[in-house]
Amino acid sequence: MDRFFVISGCSGGGKSSLIEALAAKGFAVVPEPGRRIVAEEVAGEGMALPWVDMAAFARRAVAMAAADHQAICETAGPVFFDRGLIDAVAGLCHATGAAEVPDIARKLRYNATVFMTPPWPEIYVTDAERRHGLDDGIAEYERLMDFYPKLGYRPVVLPKADIETRIRFILQRVGVY
Repeated sequence: MDRFFVISGCSGGGKSSLIEALAAKGFAVVPEPGRRIVAEEVAGEGMALPWVDMAAFARRAVAMAAADHQAICETAGPVFFDRGLIDAVAGLCHATGAAEVPDIARKLRYNATVFMTPPWPEIYVTDAERRHGLDDGIAEYERLMDFYPKLGYRPVVLPKADIETRIRFILQRVGVY
């Protein structure tokens, strides 16, 4: 869908802060599947935590991202996704070593422009839901920068700047600002 925009990139690069700021400005947003899954797993059995079983975590992320995509189809205007289906599929392929991309990644589409938060060591922090280090985040970023174009997406790297500057950058490219 041309009005569905993904904000992806390096863990700890400011994606969730951007999503929160876009929501505060009245835009429709979809929170990151991974953080929701971690919260659910910590409250439950914890069998699909990324540090316990990455493949199970990725499968849950694919299912949740696909459900998010379908659930928000009727929403008017631009919708901003904190990560999304393509990130989940990339994670699943990495976790399982699968070379074949699941068909769902070609069926449920986003706008071809994908906004990528670059590695930003100065703001990177771990927390209860992000236990991996910056090196792992950078490796994931590099995988995503390689993966998105294979499915016809154009990654656009966001500037390392304050949230308002990043929002203006995004909205100008989306054609809203």
